Amino acid sequence: QILTTQMKEGTVKFFNEAKGFGFVRETATGQEYFVHATGLIDKVRENDAITFDLKEGRKGLNAVDVKLAK
Repeated sequence: QILTTQMKEGTVKFFNEAKGFGFVRETATGQEYFVHATGLIDKVRENDAITFDLKEGRKGLNAVDVKLAK
């Protein structure tokens, strides 16, 4: 269940490719969200500009549908 109708904008704060997870920061709020490799559409690296949606996960909100910003 996706919570928002509008994609959020942010940047990749940290992503560990070996472990398959990281964190993204939403530009508008400064809020940080966990992201798992399964939530990525594009391959991302630290400091990449991205868009994403939020989905309720086991430990709170997770970033999903993470794409590089056009």
